[in-house]
Amino acid sequence: MLRILDKYILGKLLTTFFFVVVVLVLVICVIDFTEKNDDFIKHDLSAGKIILEYYVNLFPYYANLLSPITVFIATVLVTSRLAARTEIVAILASGVSFKRLLLPYVMGGGIIGLAIFGLIGWVIPIANKTRVDFERKYVKNPYRFQGRNVHIKIGPKSYAYLESYDNVNNMGYKFALETIDGTVLKRRMTAEVMTWDSTKQAWRLTPQLVRTFKGDRETLLTLPARDTTLNLYPKDFASTFKLNETMTTPELNRYIQEKIDRGASDTDIYLVEKYERLAYPFAIVILTVIGVIMSARKSRAGVGGQIALGFVLAFVFIIFVIMSRNLALVGEMSPALAPWVPSIVFTIIGAVLYRYIPR
Repeated sequence: MLRILDKYILGKLLTTFFFVVVVLVLVICVIDFTEKNDDFIKHDLSAGKIILEYYVNLFPYYANLLSPITVFIATVLVTSRLAARTEIVAILASGVSFKRLLLPYVMGGGIIGLAIFGLIGWVIPIANKTRVDFERKYVKNPYRFQGRNVHIKIGPKSYAYLESYDNVNNMGYKFALETIDGTVLKRRMTAEVMTWDSTKQAWRLTPQLVRTFKGDRETLLTLPARDTTLNLYPKDFASTFKLNETMTTPELNRYIQEKIDRGASDTDIYLVEKYERLAYPFAIVILTVIGVIMSARKSRAGVGGQIALGFVLAFVFIIFVIMSRNLALVGEMSPALAPWVPSIVFTIIGAVLYRYIPR
């Protein structure tokens, strides 16, 4: 059963968190607008289009990105005010233990963490689809596929090869489809050009030359131009700009499995995204607890000094997140471990602070 004090602290924490999120994200949106205003003017975009398609969807993205900072600042702000008014001293003097005092904070951090988990898994990716599409159209340069000599595994024994691909017209050049059993080439089909037919949802191949190998024997067969379906689609050559941010968790899991089945070498960025979504809610709770420990007593620096220290620690956490992510992307750390490193480090920091900071 929650006490009146628990409800008071919990309410203060959640409302302060919401206020800090709104203020910080609005400031960032204003800065972002000044940077992108020239692009908006160049494309003659209306204010309604900019706000509804871009900034409405940008707001939750930054709210989530800054959540470790905002929850820490909110916790420090609430607790330091209680400490400054000697309310913490009164609470502890009444017989409430410090562990018991942490309960409403942990509950608040848990509520925020669960909300963040739902948002980053299902809501924010949907918003990001619209936001990223807006950036591709009006902020970034038009995408051109630059890959050369592309090899893609499209089946257990099937491998597709393209010398080049035109993503504007959805045309591939010097196409080859190889069937390889173990290390033995069994069949190779080649075509000069393949074109995507969006109506039939199939590839149109120019006349093909099919080579079949049986031991030392080779059979040649020429086929006329025809339509064919392959486990290969224009999206495989589309821009991957912030693609990991635009997929819901179920979509991300399916995409990762597809990448693994194809033997792709760029799965780490998507694996890091997957495990970060799991680690973020836990980090929210840890930072909430650390915020209470650091600000539960009066400081000569006052509330402002404690908030400044909160900013510093929160940014240190973000630096740890960026460093561990980069280490995972370059192969120096497991993608499953990297997102948890900041939480592990700050859990240790929190335990040390709890042990040695006087209360």
